[in-house]
Amino acid sequence: MPLFKIDNQKVKKLPSLPVSKERDIQRLFENNLNEILNIDFLASEYSTNEGGRIDTLGIDKNGSPCIIEYKKGQNDTVIMQGLSYLRWVLGHKGDFEILCQKIDVETKIDWDSPRVICIAEGYNKFDLDTVAILPIKIELLEYGLYENEILQLNLEKQDKLRISTSQIYKNVKKEKALEELQKNYTVEDHLKGVSSEIEKLFSELREKITTLDDDIVEEPKKYYIAYKLATNFVDIQIQSKDIKIYLNMPSGSLNDKEGLARDMTKPTVGHQANGDYEVRVTPQCQIEPIFALIKQSYEYNR
Repeated sequence: MPLFKIDNQKVKKLPSLPVSKERDIQRLFENNLNEILNIDFLASEYSTNEGGRIDTLGIDKNGSPCIIEYKKGQNDTVIMQGLSYLRWVLGHKGDFEILCQKIDVETKIDWDSPRVICIAEGYNKFDLDTVAILPIKIELLEYGLYENEILQLNLEKQDKLRISTSQIYKNVKKEKALEELQKNYTVEDHLKGVSSEIEKLFSELREKITTLDDDIVEEPKKYYIAYKLATNFVDIQIQSKDIKIYLNMPSGSLNDKEGLARDMTKPTVGHQANGDYEVRVTPQCQIEPIFALIKQSYEYNR
């Protein structure tokens, strides 16, 4: 997606800048991992003692282990490398736990939801076809560097191709099958046992959020349903009597004239979602003022 600068009603297209070394983009992300991806940095160039090095290891706010691989251009091997390192991490959980202890990570590690994130300037058709057919989710992020110190980040949308994997894995006995490396959660999982009122309320919120942008991805997680572009901008936690909405904005940045949101940093309150603001929504609430806050988070994160 091209970027344009507006100056006195004149539009100028910003030229993209080449990245001289893969390590340069890796260093940029690692130094700002929390700001860009809401992931806590654990290690760089981490040796797997099997001849490979994981570019970046991190852990997100849900406790999901994150394996991040970078490529300066379009490269077919980045996805396969990520999968190989995922297999290694799941076979060496103790090593990962030690890394977390060193930076005093308080979040419990969620081994059911590891993440593989690939970051490149672009992906070819073979990359996209590979990811579409895999039984686990691989996150493909495209970056662009521009003059005036601008970094652009886009999440490549993926339409999963559903196929039967029973024959592929039926002879796997000793090793964990690839399809079991990540536990898949659904919107239906989060709606189990809730009242029709809460389900209707969620449906209304869901419709408003997803119509904000065609590139928005809905991603059910263990504790909530995430709505994201390159990163989450709102997380929805469905409960029996209400819905909690978490806005991925830092404390002090939300314009909340009606006082609908709770700042989770004053005092600090632990929660299993992204951002510093929580909004409780009941069937009796007016949706528009709440949706206005969600739009702020969308604008902040896009």
